[in-house]
Amino acid sequence: MTTETAGRNDQRDDAATAYVHGYSDTEAQRLGDQADTLAELLHAGTAYPAGSRVLEAGCGVGAQTVHLLAASPGVLLTAADISADSLAQARVRVAAQAPAARVSWHHGDLHRLPFADDAFDHVFLCFVLEHLADPAAALTALRRLLRPGGTITVIEGDHGSAFFHPRSRAADDAVELLVRLQARAGGDALVGRRLHPLLADAGFQDVTVRPRTVYADGARPALVEGFTRRTFVPMVGAVRAEALAAGLTTPEAFDRGVAELGRAAEPGGTFHYTFFKAVAVNP
Repeated sequence: MTTETAGRNDQRDDAATAYVHGYSDTEAQRLGDQADTLAELLHAGTAYPAGSRVLEAGCGVGAQTVHLLAASPGVLLTAADISADSLAQARVRVAAQAPAARVSWHHGDLHRLPFADDAFDHVFLCFVLEHLADPAAALTALRRLLRPGGTITVIEGDHGSAFFHPRSRAADDAVELLVRLQARAGGDALVGRRLHPLLADAGFQDVTVRPRTVYADGARPALVEGFTRRTFVPMVGAVRAEALAAGLTTPEAFDRGVAELGRAAEPGGTFHYTFFKAVAVNP
């Protein structure tokens, strides 16, 4: 069962184009591949009691939503996102994969969600803060919506944790271009390392942050395919046009970097990346 919350959106929807990875069908597929590949790694330990009021802030195309619902099938979920197109895709995905779930959909800016104080028992964010110019302000705004004693769970990556074999300066440069482009768009691709101070400064207590590490090699072919080849390499490659338009690289240098990054998914290659998962309590 789903419902729609129209809400007031103080930003035009095209303001969401600051999302550095774009809103293409290819990106939606990449997000789905990433979520499915990493579901056990990222969602382990997150399960809410039936009847809990849960807010997923920045649900995007619903790639994480279906895994959130699978772990907590009885929750009353509100899924919010600034992109109407992404919300539409999320509704389709949830209807197909979790048709019995109770979900309310809200189109709006997570800094100004029109819900009452203490409206939720739990708040969940995954890969959201990295795209925000002021993640501390977003966390403060979300804390207002969380009841005393309620929890917030935040999952973020950190591109500085990516290293791979064979080593390649060109591949390192391509990853760094993505970090720079995200910063130019107002985000922070290295935000994973900042979760503890961000949550503490926003007023949360009992903050715990734990690394969730992906390591893919020839003995882990599912991770090689699902994460290295179908998630990380395409994510870097997708910013080609933006990097060239910004004058940050040349076609030859960028293409070489992505090709050499892709060698980590070939026989003999290895790839490492760390996500950070934080849980904190609203006092």
